[in-house]
Amino acid sequence: MTTIDAPSAKGSGSAATDRFKTERLSADTPPERAKMIYDDVLDALGGVIRKHEVTYAEYKVLKQWVIDVGEGGEWPLWLDVFVEHHVEDVNYSRHGFHGTKGSIEGPYYIPNAPKLPSVCTMPMRDKDLSADQLVFSGQVTDLDGTGIGGARIEMWSNDADGYYSQFAEGMDIPEWNLRGTIVTDDQGRYEITTLHPVPYRIPHDGPTGKFIESYGGHPWRPAHLHLIVSASGRNAITTQLYFRGGDYIDNDVASAVKPELMLEPRKGEDGRYHQEYGFVLDPAPED
Repeated sequence: MTTIDAPSAKGSGSAATDRFKTERLSADTPPERAKMIYDDVLDALGGVIRKHEVTYAEYKVLKQWVIDVGEGGEWPLWLDVFVEHHVEDVNYSRHGFHGTKGSIEGPYYIPNAPKLPSVCTMPMRDKDLSADQLVFSGQVTDLDGTGIGGARIEMWSNDADGYYSQFAEGMDIPEWNLRGTIVTDDQGRYEITTLHPVPYRIPHDGPTGKFIESYGGHPWRPAHLHLIVSASGRNAITTQLYFRGGDYIDNDVASAVKPELMLEPRKGEDGRYHQEYGFVLDPAPED
């Protein structure tokens, strides 16, 4: 499998920012809780400044970089890569969940992907048919192992060149390429034929890339499948599944890899890779 550069940071960042801005989300955060969070954030930042004796020159570089990230539309990218994994860990732990582990959503999710039946092939171009195929099958169950019929599996991934549809301007990729909402059968089962994803570099020619370069890091993410699995009365799980032994598993730029989320597909006589993996959903939390 080959990998190439992802689209420009400016194009991908603008697409992610525009999509996020249309949602106009809010949270029921009381002013007292908001103040505690704000105070702790500022205290922590002040502690870093004092610990490292940050100079005025360094402070001004920070201000310029913050402006550049905003003007480049890269805040969804930067936050999802460097902050979201902390938020995801906290929210899984605070509810005492026992089901499938979560991972970050990332900046490339698009809601309302076309519905597909429990046995299906993801939308893909003719040229994709020559790439490595993955048959991904399993069952969605509750904590007792009972199948959940009609569960929804939203899946999205990159193509054999490392591109995500709707975030690769000028690459002539169909709108819903490798995106779909799969509805499980009466027993919660599914069988999805898709492409085997590849490692890719997050957009790194903008301020996020300069941030990574400043500390000698790299912009690579390991190959992974994105999924949101949901059902009525159940806690929806957002996760990513990775491939054991793959490149960048041990040093993912987004720090999102977990040992519970590893796949190890086998190549079958049909020339395709095959993998079974089940999802276990917790009851929906009360808050």
